[in-house]
Amino acid sequence: MTRQTALFAFATLLPAGLIGTGAVQGGAWVIAAVLVLALVTSLADRLLPEDTGRDETASGTALSVLLALVHLALLPLVVWALAGDAISRPEKVGLFFAAGLYFGQVSNANAHELIHRRQHALHRLGMWVYISLLFGHHTSAHVLVHHRHVATRKDPNTSRKGEGFYRYMIRAWAGSFKGGYRAEKERLTRIGRPVWHNPYWLYLGGGAAFIALAYLLGGTKGLILYIALAGHAQTQLLLSDYVQHYGLMRKTRADGKPEPVAAKHSWNSPHQYSSAMMLNATRHSDHHARPARAYPALELPGDAPVLPRPLPLMASIALLPPLWRRIMDPLTDRWRDA
Repeated sequence: MTRQTALFAFATLLPAGLIGTGAVQGGAWVIAAVLVLALVTSLADRLLPEDTGRDETASGTALSVLLALVHLALLPLVVWALAGDAISRPEKVGLFFAAGLYFGQVSNANAHELIHRRQHALHRLGMWVYISLLFGHHTSAHVLVHHRHVATRKDPNTSRKGEGFYRYMIRAWAGSFKGGYRAEKERLTRIGRPVWHNPYWLYLGGGAAFIALAYLLGGTKGLILYIALAGHAQTQLLLSDYVQHYGLMRKTRADGKPEPVAAKHSWNSPHQYSSAMMLNATRHSDHHARPARAYPALELPGDAPVLPRPLPLMASIALLPPLWRRIMDPLTDRWRDA
């Protein structure tokens, strides 16, 4: 195992272990989970040198499969703990916060990796992670809409300069749901498949099954907490898209079509620990250039925009739109002028 592979495994599995133990025992385990996700990650990014390396030999598949299985086991455990009486109310608040961050930053990043894999089983596994977070439509919308129209007004997940996150969140959620459905419908028409082959039936049916499971685990309380937890995780994903594409738009060519996607159309982060925790989703420019490239092999282009702080910290700043615009609008203008 290479040093880079070991860091990916440590950064993604450590918080999962703390959250799982905290769901059962509460106490210091919950505190440790919150600290690792909220403070230790930020401290490690400061202490570790920025990393531009990559590993062409590692596929990352084993870790991605393990993380997906861990997620599918951890989610019902957390719902059970939040709805039950095994831990105290303050411990539940900490567990909810930590689990939402983990599902939103690690599970979402891993599902994103899996839906881009060519193997059908891996793609389906990533899809079920998204379905478990009531976000199954992202499987279609991300691949068929976002990657095709990124950095244009046709992409609901591309944030515009001056657009606050809360307005963006509503537009992006609704736009990606509708855009993904239209794209799937057009794809089925093109290949001559009947309407019931649309994966949206599976997204909705699978989501209903997870809702029923949450009710069985914790009754009405478990159902409400599960929906809130899924919303927390969805917000983390939307924050990542908002930050990584803020204000970077493709120019329109003389023929009316947008210029090709380039490194300049995504914000990146070279911070080593948070990048490992999010499976190099922070190397966003290279991902858009080569969507099928496995996460250990993603690189940081030298001509790509770089965020001033690690991605998780910038996502937190995005929750305060005036502060976000004060930091990012001048950077966006300088990059676009350059």
